[in-house]
Amino acid sequence: MSNPDSQKVTDYINSIDVQFKSTIELLRKIFLNSDAEIAEHIKWNSPSFYYNGEMKDFDAKEYKRDVAVLNLHRGKLLIVFPTGNKIDRQTGLIGKDYPDGRKIVEIKDLEDVQNKTEALTKGIKDWIAQIDK
Repeated sequence: MSNPDSQKVTDYINSIDVQFKSTIELLRKIFLNSDAEIAEHIKWNSPSFYYNGEMKDFDAKEYKRDVAVLNLHRGKLLIVFPTGNKIDRQTGLIGKDYPDGRKIVEIKDLEDVQNKTEALTKGIKDWIAQIDK
């Protein structure tokens, strides 16, 4: 990972409470291994994953490139998919859908991520399959 954005994500992970490190590292691996066009950076002061491939032009306020942001919130880890309510529920990726298009999946701990790995991977792949290229 010689990418400066990846190094910033690594630096972020190294700076957080140890209880979340292994959980975030596993989530990072799941996102980055889901598709070769997924990249990472720090956005909104958190590790974020975005589609780095070719896309048709769009309004930046639509967040069409943003796959997900990891958010440490009040002792919980949330995965915020800015446009995630379009992910097919049949992928098994269950979270709270919001009227503005977000889907938020709460992660309790490392075991929870391990149990959700298949659904997360299917959800990410479904999200990518819907990209207007």
